Amino acid sequence: MGAYELGGKVALVTGGARGIGYETARLMHARGASVAVLDLDGQATREAAERIGERTLAIAADVTDQGAMQAAVAEVVERFGGLDVVVANAGIAPEGATTRTMPPEEWERVVEVNLLGVWRTVRAALPQVSERRGQVVLIGSLASFLNGLMLSPYAAAKAGVEALGRPLRVELAPFGASATVAYFGWVDTEMVRDGLDRQQGGKRMQELLPKAFFKRIKPEEAAAALVRGIEERAPRVFAPKWWRYASAFRGLLNPVFDRRMERDAKVHAAVRGAEADKATARS
Repeated sequence: MGAYELGGKVALVTGGARGIGYETARLMHARGASVAVLDLDGQATREAAERIGERTLAIAADVTDQGAMQAAVAEVVERFGGLDVVVANAGIAPEGATTRTMPPEEWERVVEVNLLGVWRTVRAALPQVSERRGQVVLIGSLASFLNGLMLSPYAAAKAGVEALGRPLRVELAPFGASATVAYFGWVDTEMVRDGLDRQQGGKRMQELLPKAFFKRIKPEEAAAALVRGIEERAPRVFAPKWWRYASAFRGLLNPVFDRRMERDAKVHAAVRGAEADKATARS
């Protein structure tokens, strides 16, 4: 497929009130697109839309509610005449904990938002996107293919996002439409700061791996890479770029790293510590 011109197109970005979603909507708007920013927080969403400027629509909705997402797409179509690009960005992160100690309702909520919320967003947008030869953009993660130690629901959901995006790209090709999966490292958003810096589980994870692994990029950098990917109709977007090599060799690297972690005394200690943290919190 050739280059995709955003000027004159219409985009819907979920999780658009802040972070990667906001910066993506802002950049697409700067390239001439009309944008709808969708988020749970109605006030924050309206403020984000006002900052972006004209040709911007604010929608307060829950991505896990299929009826609300259908209504959101209908509102975008009514306001702008159609929908070309949907960016399924909304997501949450769990508190770092082992699978057996994480409350089941928390585990399931992460999957509900990060996987089923993506699916419900895509489902609502697909008729418009396919008809208008547009694009579906799914926000995956390094957790889509790395070991999700103490973040199992997040990893499960992001692996599912990748597994959804790949067949979608093939299925949309006969209609001149496409799908992209984005794989971001640690982006300096409130969600990452909360998970890594303020929660004990995140601090324990940072003790296990080299500091370079946790180097963060700004939301603006992630959004710039994503918008370039949209303009190129790229099947995959990585930021930082070097993670594409880890993904390319995942079939060789993952078994090695999994096996190493199974035997690593520091990992064992971190797991025991995380479980002790949960036991203390419950007492």
